[in-house]
Amino acid sequence: MIHIYRAHERFESNHGWLQSYFSFSFAEYFDRKNMHFGPLRVFNDDIIAPQRGFGAHPHQEMEIVTVVLKGQLEHRDNLGNHRIISFGEVQRMTAGTGIVHSEMNPSTTEEVNLLQLWFLPETYGLTPSYEQVSYDIEKMKNRLLPIVSKKQAGDQVAYIHQDITMYLSDLENNQHITFHQQEGRRIYLFVIEGELVLNDDTMLQRRDAARITDITTLHITAKTNSRFMLIDLP
Repeated sequence: MIHIYRAHERFESNHGWLQSYFSFSFAEYFDRKNMHFGPLRVFNDDIIAPQRGFGAHPHQEMEIVTVVLKGQLEHRDNLGNHRIISFGEVQRMTAGTGIVHSEMNPSTTEEVNLLQLWFLPETYGLTPSYEQVSYDIEKMKNRLLPIVSKKQAGDQVAYIHQDITMYLSDLENNQHITFHQQEGRRIYLFVIEGELVLNDDTMLQRRDAARITDITTLHITAKTNSRFMLIDLP
């Protein structure tokens, strides 16, 4: 079954320096019927103004993944990490028993647009950790490129303490991909840019999402040059 969630249906939060769109309950948005999809607890689409951001704040018991779509994000934490994240890189942070970090836009002129996802971990009480890996953007062309995974982790795939795999893809106009899923597992698909058709009859446009269950074969066709994220979930 494919459940479509349109871009305009997301909760919008505007603090001036921060424009956010929440796909699940978060901060001032609470909907008991929209808390999570499997272990995916948070999916936020954030735009942060130049020289602004989130000061030092704590997290616990969550796997946090950040993908920058445009601009740069500066990360600092109490583990001693100080990194800049750009498109072509992914950050995985295990909050575990507790971590404190800040996220700032270091640019004086350019906004940063990022996707931040929180996953419930498979086990609790983990030691906090941080990982940032680079992936080959060219390998996204007309294929699903894994960037975060428990089972496929490696030099260009960040490890995560949950049985998920996150893919990115740049699908050219009229090209298609078929994703085969195991029975009993879920798929979350988010259109970053462009237009997609799922299984020949379901249209998704920019920033639309699909929560998919009970489907083992998913055909994805681009109606224009498109970029999307697909997550394989238990």
